[in-house]
Amino acid sequence: MGSARHRLFYGWIVLAVGFITLVGGFVCRNTFSVFYPVIVEQFGWTRGDTAIIFSISILVYGLIAPFAGALADRFKPRFVLAAGAILAGTGMACCSLASERWQFYLLYGVIAATGLSIAGFAPVATVVANWFYRRRALAFGVLGAGVGLSAISSYFAQYLIIAFGWRSAYAVIGISISLLVAPICIAFVRRTPAEKGLFPDGMSSDEAAAIQERSTGVRAISAWRNREWTVGTAMRTRQFWLLFLIWVVCMGIVEQIAISHHVYFYLDAGYAPLTAATYFSVFGICFALGNVAGAISDRVGRERFFFPAFLLCTGFVSLYLVMKDTSTPWLPPLISSGFGLTFGSLCCVLNATVADLFQGRHYGRIAGCMIFGFGVGGTVSPWMAGYLHDLTGTYTITYFVLIAALIATAAMFWFVAPRKLTPLLPPK
Repeated sequence: MGSARHRLFYGWIVLAVGFITLVGGFVCRNTFSVFYPVIVEQFGWTRGDTAIIFSISILVYGLIAPFAGALADRFKPRFVLAAGAILAGTGMACCSLASERWQFYLLYGVIAATGLSIAGFAPVATVVANWFYRRRALAFGVLGAGVGLSAISSYFAQYLIIAFGWRSAYAVIGISISLLVAPICIAFVRRTPAEKGLFPDGMSSDEAAAIQERSTGVRAISAWRNREWTVGTAMRTRQFWLLFLIWVVCMGIVEQIAISHHVYFYLDAGYAPLTAATYFSVFGICFALGNVAGAISDRVGRERFFFPAFLLCTGFVSLYLVMKDTSTPWLPPLISSGFGLTFGSLCCVLNATVADLFQGRHYGRIAGCMIFGFGVGGTVSPWMAGYLHDLTGTYTITYFVLIAALIATAAMFWFVAPRKLTPLLPPK
């Protein structure tokens, strides 16, 4: 019995595979920032028109997400995730053949984005949330770190573009995603701890029963916990719609502008392409670290961690307004690291909060609805930032949009009030 308790908890293996899946899948999205300037230069398209490629991919990702979450709820998630990885890699690889905008719209915007959604955050989080209760923010932080670390690929993508051309870079990245991610999903992913005769977090049956007993019968907590959370019942709560709007504003506007235009922020200040890609990689690494740091909210509480991180994040974004040229070389690494670290921690807390409030057999569908909100904001924001730059010649208005979006996120999160409710246990 003692040796069984000390064996590696299988949930860590599931979490590791989820991490690898998100790293591989989000390489498709996070390398757009380095392909973007090359495509603009190659074909002579405007930034606004070219950014529509990315906007379509976000729209499709968001539209597919509720169905992707439902697929993970209903079918064996290891096959769902593998199919998504293959589809995403195929779409990415085929971009190497594109020469017209509609071809990029179809291959990158529709096919690769559909695959990414099927192997994306909603289905992966659906599986991982079943395996962790006490360490939920840590688990979501690791998944968020996968999304962030995928930005490191922008440096290697830039290297491939310089050495072999953008078409070869697309082919190499796409084929690698398909071949590396799909097999490990099939081999190791399992839906629930019960399939391995386990309980969440590696708890014993007595520990799981004790937590269930302690968390029932307490005022509003009991009423919240005792509901069977479906999309319909969740939609009748204030918390659902506030979180949905947070996904529109924070994940859709702030995150997607930061991803799609990040390299251009530094190119316009006069930095070389490889240097700009390096700063984007720094952002990604620190975004990953911030997600892991968000696990502190498991101990101190979601809001006590969220609001100081929000203030710091807003401060770092404000520094973009000071960066005019290369005369302040200390600014880009400071902004990239600070923005990435603090924004990553915000994302971790937000993802954990959705699982805290709406965990259950239909969590995948509910998480998918949140990602649809992300798709709504993310569809407009990359194009909007590109259009505003085409119109004004600078990103100044875009920087103010980022600041306003962060303030709106903080205000809505206060009214979500996760402090008033305890996290829900995963379904058995």
